[in-house]
Amino acid sequence: MTASWIVVLLGIIVSSIGWFFTPHAWGYGLLGFGLAHIVLGIVDMFRFSPDHDEQS
Repeated sequence: MTASWIVVLLGIIVSSIGWFFTPHAWGYGLLGFGLAHIVLGIVDMFRFSPDHDEQS
């Protein structure tokens, strides 16, 4: 879970830098790269982990 939060935080930082440079192609690339990290970090938080067994 901690790794997911780190990925989301780095995505926010990279997206912010990309937003600052958006008139240029590098800015759009950084913005998309950061947004992808945010999405993947959030998806990883909700991913099923085999360590946790369901209780029935």
